[in-house]
Amino acid sequence: MNKKPLIAAGTLLGIGLGGFFDGIFFHQILQVHSMLSAKLPQDQLINVKISMVWDGLFHALTWLTTAVGIRLLWQAGKMKDCPWSGRTLWGGLFLGWGIFNAVEGIIDHHILSIHHVVERLGVSVYDYLFLTSGVVFVLIGLFLIKSGKKDTPHTNPAPASI
Repeated sequence: MNKKPLIAAGTLLGIGLGGFFDGIFFHQILQVHSMLSAKLPQDQLINVKISMVWDGLFHALTWLTTAVGIRLLWQAGKMKDCPWSGRTLWGGLFLGWGIFNAVEGIIDHHILSIHHVVERLGVSVYDYLFLTSGVVFVLIGLFLIKSGKKDTPHTNPAPASI
């Protein structure tokens, strides 16, 4: 049995959904940062507009990643040697979200310093908690993927063509 297609689909979906959560929750609902808030103070309308464009590009990338993940999930569902496993799929989702948090946290918060979780604080405990959540999600994902190997294998019903 080949679970790699299901893991790949779940991982891309997790990356996309993690990005959507970050953008919706931190950028829009809490408004604690935007993509360029450490580089462009958000006290001038032009800077807010520039940040909004970069937030839009970020959301476009997360949408594309999610769409590719859905396509891979659809393809995995059509493979006879790729058994459905909720634990494996959830493992991939957690793995992807953890990868998103770790990579985005390391690159954007620490290396490029283009924004921080709570911008007004700069590098703070929240940036390190964000990185920690990435590591924890990766570990949960790997645990679920490994435990998904114990799932009873069964063949997928072939989805109807659209």
